[in-house]
Amino acid sequence: MAEEKPEILAKILAHKVEEIAEKQTRVTFDQMKEWAKEGDGKRPFEMMLRGAASSNKAGVIAEIKRASPSQGIICEDFDPMAIARSYQFGGATCMSVLTDNEFFKGGGPILELARKACSLPALRKDFIIDPFQIYESRVLGADCILLIVAALDDKTLNSLYELSKEQNMDVLIEVHNKDELKRALTLSPTMLGINNRNLHTFDVDLKTTLHLKEMIPEECLIVTESGIHTEEDIKMMQDSGINSFLVGEAFMRAPDPGAKLKELFFSNRIY
Repeated sequence: MAEEKPEILAKILAHKVEEIAEKQTRVTFDQMKEWAKEGDGKRPFEMMLRGAASSNKAGVIAEIKRASPSQGIICEDFDPMAIARSYQFGGATCMSVLTDNEFFKGGGPILELARKACSLPALRKDFIIDPFQIYESRVLGADCILLIVAALDDKTLNSLYELSKEQNMDVLIEVHNKDELKRALTLSPTMLGINNRNLHTFDVDLKTTLHLKEMIPEECLIVTESGIHTEEDIKMMQDSGINSFLVGEAFMRAPDPGAKLKELFFSNRIY
């Protein structure tokens, strides 16, 4: 029996269904699919992270996020182009851009602006549940998309994963626990994100990544997500062979997100 979805996730997904239906009153599925053929050239998201990992260097996916359901507004002075440039100067490997508007105060135009402002490969971070969004992601310029196992049944997860690959986008599959990981591994993914945040309680435990890591094939790139705030957190992950990090809140609360990134990941104490 499938685990019951957390209340906030169920609420987000219900709204997402309405949002997609509303978008298709303005742009048809076939039109979006046609536009996707003209998508911008792909930047190498997964390859850049693997390059950092093979050099024993932290690969940082720096997140552009204005707000969240649990924290409210995180960044008052929100300029996605300035943040993107700041991240690139600070040493980010890739960036993640929240495009959900209702709950995270993001949007597709934010992804487009951020990508224009720098040369970093971009992850579209949203609640992807429908093929329409895959084609839309390509139109927006996404180089990689996020598929959240907790939000999808097995059939939809598989079909969206395959369609994303067909559209020449990398895919970061996100899991929160052992049951979700088992489902994700049936796809033989090349990249897995382990979110250390419990969706039911919002508690964060970095040991989630360390525990789940033991179940993941060596050739699969692991990205640890949520809860990275200190050099000690980073060292704990790197000592366990984890070199890819998705970090948002720690940067977005700083006056200069890129400077905070550089301070946290590339000071003399971090190799």
